Amino acid sequence: MKIAILSSVAWRTPPLDYGPWERVASLLTEGLVARGEDVTLFATADSRTTAALDAVLPHGYASDPAMDGRVWEALHIAHALERSGDFDIVHNHLDWLPLAFAGSWRAPLVTTIHGFSGPDILPAYARAASNYVSISDSDRSAELDYLATVHHGIDLAEFEPTTETGSDLVVLGRIHPDKGTAEAIEIARQSGRRLIICGPVVDARYFAEQVEPFLDDERVIHLGSIGPAERSRVLGASAVLLHPIHFAEPFGLAVVEAMACGTPVVAYRRGSMPELIDEGVTGFTVADAAAAVNAVERAAALDRAAVRAVAERRFSVERMVDEYLAVYCSLLNR
Repeated sequence: MKIAILSSVAWRTPPLDYGPWERVASLLTEGLVARGEDVTLFATADSRTTAALDAVLPHGYASDPAMDGRVWEALHIAHALERSGDFDIVHNHLDWLPLAFAGSWRAPLVTTIHGFSGPDILPAYARAASNYVSISDSDRSAELDYLATVHHGIDLAEFEPTTETGSDLVVLGRIHPDKGTAEAIEIARQSGRRLIICGPVVDARYFAEQVEPFLDDERVIHLGSIGPAERSRVLGASAVLLHPIHFAEPFGLAVVEAMACGTPVVAYRRGSMPELIDEGVTGFTVADAAAAVNAVERAAALDRAAVRAVAERRFSVERMVDEYLAVYCSLLNR
């Protein structure tokens, strides 16, 4: 098959640190190339891939204040649209904007919905001639029809499993009220454990008022955004990943990456968390901070080899590629 992967261009593909949509697009692209498919990746010019790379942006707009993301996303999509007749499948990882031109794509359009920013964008999906894939059953809208649910996969080789570890807790993700960073600090305090915070500050006021005052380089440490190698080291050295989210998270790559290191998870029971976490095997889902504190010790005592084994079985990039190839073949009747 000749497949076009339309990546997000907020960051390069794959991202150096933060950039979950770009990371998934990269893993899928490399997995398809490894299977012998003819793949073109539409991404930023500084992206790294074994596929053919086609780019109009020099680099991700999120790292350059001089770039207007709306303009560059439109130019990026327009360029891919012009070339769409060269492909058997165009796979969109760029949210709703490509759907505004769904009638003009000259190849079947598959759209992975990485999450809805709100109900106001649903008309763009409901009116478009695209084929939808959800990343969890919990993130499906009753207004849309779906071809499949495909859970994200990760490159398990990037994450070193550990069977012996320290006592630290870790929280990984953007620092924002949705992610519950401040609650993670309180859960760690009540658990009597040190907390390592990893992730970019995306809500400056929240960080200044509810996170920064507690940073002391001893009990609460902020490492900022970390790349794959550092992420594996930090996750693997931690006893438990805390994930006290305040929204219905569509997936949660941090949860799966922790599992790949053998690190169990304590997460709030929202969104996709009950789908991702095998209760009492890879971690626990809880209702609130008090329940999270009670679950930390139980989670830390779980068998880390079993946690890694579940990650290998359920969240490998190979499984993800298999499922997307099945989607493509169903559309092309192959």
